[in-house]
Amino acid sequence: MKLKVETVAEALQGIENDRQLTPEIVEEALKEALTKAYRKHIEIPDAYVKTEVKDGVIHVYHQRIVVEEVEDDELEISLKDAKKVNKEAAIGDMIDEEVDYTQFDRAAVVLAKNVIKQKIREAEKQIVYEEYCDKVDEMVIGTVETVEPKFVIVNIGKTLAMMKKSQQIPGETYYEGQKLLVVITEVNKETKGAQVLVSRATPVFVRRLFEREVPEIYQGIIEIKAIAREPGERCKIAVYTHNENIDPIGACIGPRGSRVQMIINELHGEKIDIFEWSDNISDLIKNALSPSEAVAVIPNEEVKDGLIVVVPESQLSLAIGKKGKNARLAVKLTNRKIDIKSDAEMDELGIDYMSISKAMQEEYEAKKAKERAYKQQQRIDELNQAQEEIENVDVADFTYDDDLMEADEELNLQNTTTLFEKEQEKKELDEMEEAARIAKAKRKEKATAAPNTEYTSKFENFADASAKQEAVSTKPKKKQEETKEVKTAHDLSEAKQQFEQMKPIYSEEELAEIEEEYEDDNAWDEDVDYEEFDEYYDD
Repeated sequence: MKLKVETVAEALQGIENDRQLTPEIVEEALKEALTKAYRKHIEIPDAYVKTEVKDGVIHVYHQRIVVEEVEDDELEISLKDAKKVNKEAAIGDMIDEEVDYTQFDRAAVVLAKNVIKQKIREAEKQIVYEEYCDKVDEMVIGTVETVEPKFVIVNIGKTLAMMKKSQQIPGETYYEGQKLLVVITEVNKETKGAQVLVSRATPVFVRRLFEREVPEIYQGIIEIKAIAREPGERCKIAVYTHNENIDPIGACIGPRGSRVQMIINELHGEKIDIFEWSDNISDLIKNALSPSEAVAVIPNEEVKDGLIVVVPESQLSLAIGKKGKNARLAVKLTNRKIDIKSDAEMDELGIDYMSISKAMQEEYEAKKAKERAYKQQQRIDELNQAQEEIENVDVADFTYDDDLMEADEELNLQNTTTLFEKEQEKKELDEMEEAARIAKAKRKEKATAAPNTEYTSKFENFADASAKQEAVSTKPKKKQEETKEVKTAHDLSEAKQQFEQMKPIYSEEELAEIEEEYEDDNAWDEDVDYEEFDEYYDD
């Protein structure tokens, strides 16, 4: 079977386009395929073969080593024969002899085809692995390609992913062409089947949905501490925030439950319980068993890392849940073995669970206090150590580059100018503040020195007028007149002083301007006929 040379270039171009491979990868696969095909054709597995592609033309060369005495003519060539091919040939050189690869037999061609397929498949796997290996646990949008009883094939872009039956939400139905949100759970390049596995049943899927619908979770303000889920039935989520002004539960639920309702719709009615995370295992288990109310949580000495949760007799079935669902989710979420018992059963056993629970709570608070004290002391030690590590710049030996020193000098000059300007501004501000302070003190002194006067209405003055006149009339007449003259003189002097203070002070230039304005006002207006007004001024 002959290889059709005219279709090789078109075939390579088609492989590059369909498989989305680079020309280098396809070219390397072709070289290896032709090398193995030629060895198969001549039936010499260890023959020296070189394959090149120049300007779109494929060349296959059979190489032989130049030796003095030829022992195997398929691998070696004598110096005399080598001179015929290349006059500059020497002992140890490789002599290339081009062969016609279009004359390969059927077995060689089939081998070349299989090698190309294998190399292209490996290249595709490597590209897919590099594309999705960093996207594990990320949510992507896919399109359903094939629906089988045990799995569903989903197209997620550059490859086809498989979603197993166990990774599907129970009760969901899929059809070809359906758009789905899925989470990438596994990416591998060793398997012969699908490289990428996706899921809708993993708890990570719920986490990604909350990150998409609740901005506070995506931004890291609210943190999802733990998720326990039974796909299609119920999911429990523990949330926490360091910001005391934010309600993590309310933010996840959204206004009128809009945010959580979008997630429930995506999960086809799966119920979601949201509660607040706590470092105290007792509080965490009480929250995880909601909607039931636990009375106390005490250690279970019979089981390692086990706990006994005491609930009221009326809420025992509610705490366990339908088919043990509620208790099972609480165990998954807390990673602790839980035994739920009623308060009546604990009373029959004679166990004082309330005192044990109280002691457990006090132990937790003491532990937290020690942790806070340790962190505080650690922080103090770090600050003290940092202070001790400060070196003395007078003793240190520094070596500067000339260019760096010039740059530092320019920077210091700029900083000096800036500091000088800042000092000047600060000085001006201080002077202004000092002037304002002095003015304020003077006003305060004047206000203190001035007598406190009260407002008196005209009616009060009129009512007291007669009394004042009587009081004045009781004085001797001569003394009254002297007092009146002194008072009048005092009033005149005060008025004169006030007038002097109110009198404006003009410079010589301002007085000259005032005189010019006065003369202009009294100037004779030639446009006015004054004779017609004479009759009004006749005696």
